[in-house]
Amino acid sequence: MIDFVDLGRDRLRAMAAAGADVVECERVLDKADANVVGELLPADGTFYEFDHCPPGDIYDSETGSQYYYHAHRPGEHGHFHTFLRAAGMPDGLTPVLQSVVPDMAERDDAISHLIAISMDNAGAPIALFTTNRWLTGENWYKAADVEAMLDRFEIDHAQASWPTNIWIGAMLRLFRPQIVDLLYQRDAAVADLVAAQPEKDVFEDRDVDALSYRAISIADQIQAVDAALKRL
Repeated sequence: MIDFVDLGRDRLRAMAAAGADVVECERVLDKADANVVGELLPADGTFYEFDHCPPGDIYDSETGSQYYYHAHRPGEHGHFHTFLRAAGMPDGLTPVLQSVVPDMAERDDAISHLIAISMDNAGAPIALFTTNRWLTGENWYKAADVEAMLDRFEIDHAQASWPTNIWIGAMLRLFRPQIVDLLYQRDAAVADLVAAQPEKDVFEDRDVDALSYRAISIADQIQAVDAALKRL
């Protein structure tokens, strides 16, 4: 369990501000009978499994932040994958020693998956989860390094949806404690898999996809942040 009071006043205030941004984005979209997912889906309503929405992803070249939406998992409508590319990473971070697949070798920079946000059919978030490397084709960084990347995620432009761009960044700030916890759980799960089958390339094991998972509620998170601030 995470005691939010331990996070300190500055972090809690940042989370509270992010919660306000999340609520505001959802408010303005709801007035237009829209939601953060629908903003990215094809205009003709045709949505195929594994297709990235929007095509080509959302990328901010100044911050190195990137995300897309797609679907392929049961129990959800789909999910957002969020990333940080080398241009936005803190200095001095290097991927762990790992195998290299063609997608990684063909890139001219590194990319790290941050967190996935699972969505329901109404366009509301229901969970956060981390993924194995083969799912995203990323360069694998240890949890502490990914933690250092989180605050650098920002999509600072309006394509393809300004409200969705703001919402994604705000979600990473609002749920930062849980995301950090999931990242360390992810690394522990990989270590356990390596110990159990040292001859296997865990990162390319198609039987292992999600490495850590946590259900979430925006309302509960905002309430918990407010309660913690009142205790300080």
